[in-house]
Amino acid sequence: MGSCLTVGPNEALVVSGDCCSSDAKTYAVGGWAWAWCLISDTQRITLEIMTLQPRCEDVETAEGVAITVTGVAQVKVMTEHDLLAVACEQFLGKSVVEIKAVVLQTLEGHLRSILGTLTVEQIYQDRDQFAKLVREVASPDVGRMGIEILSFTIKDVYDKLDYLSSLGKAQTAAVQRDADIGVAEAERDAGIREAECKREMMDVKFQADTKMADSKRELELQKASFNQEVNTKKAEAQLAYELQAAKEQQKIRKGRKAPQPAERLGSSETFFKVVPAEQLHLT
Repeated sequence: MGSCLTVGPNEALVVSGDCCSSDAKTYAVGGWAWAWCLISDTQRITLEIMTLQPRCEDVETAEGVAITVTGVAQVKVMTEHDLLAVACEQFLGKSVVEIKAVVLQTLEGHLRSILGTLTVEQIYQDRDQFAKLVREVASPDVGRMGIEILSFTIKDVYDKLDYLSSLGKAQTAAVQRDADIGVAEAERDAGIREAECKREMMDVKFQADTKMADSKRELELQKASFNQEVNTKKAEAQLAYELQAAKEQQKIRKGRKAPQPAERLGSSETFFKVVPAEQLHLT
């Protein structure tokens, strides 16, 4: 006889031994498994996330500066069948505290070895890259124990000789210097740009004034040409009028000087006498 055992998704159930073989093992995650009475042995292993806080104190870096580094890691037992079997071989029957202690020692060992290959500046200025390097180096080792590193971050970096403080002050001074230089360059560029804008504005104004003066001069020339044409036409009309008037006056004077027919006869009476035709006798 036996019993049906259930297990939640946060842990794995391992049933060792069955009616056919004592070496047979059954793994159940979030399900159930059958266990034979007096034959099968059942154990459970947690699948929950375990939080570790690795800490390395007074570790010398590549430059010989002793620093202390603390971090936070999230790890868990992997659920793939083969890897779960490996984790069970390593940790089955151990408490969560014991599992965390084994993984923590592995992480701290890799963290300490990596610190010796980097400078303080590399560790302090690029913590994300440093944490990524630790995760990449430590993952294969903890993976061989059936443990997966979900995340690893650097929490704090400090030293007892105020090296990082001095480095921070130097960086702050450099940043302030660069900021002052940037402000000065920005003000210089702004002044140059303002002068260029003023020059461009004066150029535009000069061009506009020149165009306006040219337009005004052209208008004055057109007005002068028009006035000259009008005056010429007026002079021609006046001259034509005066010529016509002179011609009329001349005609009038000529008309007054010409003798009338009666006047001509009157003036010749002293020389001629009109004789009727009957009285004419030809000899």
